[in-house]
Amino acid sequence: MVVETEPLIDAWEAAWSGRDAAAFRAVCTGDLHYEDPLDPKPLLGVQLLEDRAVRLWQAFPDLRIESAGPRLAEGDHIAAPIRAVGTHRGSIAGIPATGRTVSLHAVCFCEVRHGLLARVRTFYDLHDAQVQLGAAPEPGSTGERAMRAILGFGLRAPKLPGLFQGLQRP
Repeated sequence: MVVETEPLIDAWEAAWSGRDAAAFRAVCTGDLHYEDPLDPKPLLGVQLLEDRAVRLWQAFPDLRIESAGPRLAEGDHIAAPIRAVGTHRGSIAGIPATGRTVSLHAVCFCEVRHGLLARVRTFYDLHDAQVQLGAAPEPGSTGERAMRAILGFGLRAPKLPGLFQGLQRP
């Protein structure tokens, strides 16, 4: 089946940007499988996507999704680069409103069934979103170095002179 990529993804982006949860029903199968970094488990069913969208719009009432490059399609699969932009006005993922504007590049990998989106996996840098919201330290900052040390990244064991002196391999 040849997928009409542009109208389908345009409608997907319009549903997000238009803050119209019901619009997802026109572009998604009822048993949609949706994944993104905010949820540890996939959302199964278009109703759960609608609920997710409403929560996201409460946190980012001016959220807009726009194309960020050419879309690629092969068979029943689409890769669509997007950019999400919005001002953080409500709590999300335990982060209270900051009033900061977030701009995230993402890629939606989509599977199409009968002309509708059946599976959408959205990939973006969740850490970058946290940095933009002020919930994580800026790259290269003292805070980031401290966080990495706590997490064990970049932590080096000190060289202790004589520690292995006198030890012989069997």
